[in-house]
Amino acid sequence: MRIFRPLYEYAMRWSAHPRAPWYLGGLSFIEAFIFPGAPEIMLLPMTLAKPKNWARYATISLASSMVGSVIGYMMGHYGFELARPLLERLGWLSGIDAYVTQLRSLDGWAVFWLLVVGGFTPVPLKIFTWASGIVGVPMLAFLAAMLVGRGKRVYLLCGLIRLGGERAEQAVHRWIEWIAWGVLLLLVLAGLYFKYLH
Repeated sequence: MRIFRPLYEYAMRWSAHPRAPWYLGGLSFIEAFIFPGAPEIMLLPMTLAKPKNWARYATISLASSMVGSVIGYMMGHYGFELARPLLERLGWLSGIDAYVTQLRSLDGWAVFWLLVVGGFTPVPLKIFTWASGIVGVPMLAFLAAMLVGRGKRVYLLCGLIRLGGERAEQAVHRWIEWIAWGVLLLLVLAGLYFKYLH
């Protein structure tokens, strides 16, 4: 039974919409502090549809994520206690608490590198932005880490697609079911790891 190929084909058609870059920016912005999705939902099909615009799309996503990450930082810094019951109901509280504990045990450049690595993992970006605000990571270090962490993720993804060109689009189209199920499995395993083993 094919589930992901029709969704992928729909996303490819939708990625050609004249307002698609605006939607990408909006998604990247809200994903950094509240939305449970990931910008790659739009970034991948947009870059596959127009590989020559890869740097533009990556820059839009990165800049929007940076602005959203500041909001997430402020939410963590000023509103964490108020949001605690909601986060617990959503099942996000344990992940945030674990990350806050880890951040508090570090100092100096160790925090910076942890945030850089965090920007490239499948763990939602909002976990890192909220936790940084709760702990009070210095803003300059936080922004630098978000820039490097999220930047390498979006530019690497778009750059690889640009290098692959039309062949990359054909390969993704052919193997989308396997790719999507594999990514879903990795996300589930990452969630289980951070919930029970980390």
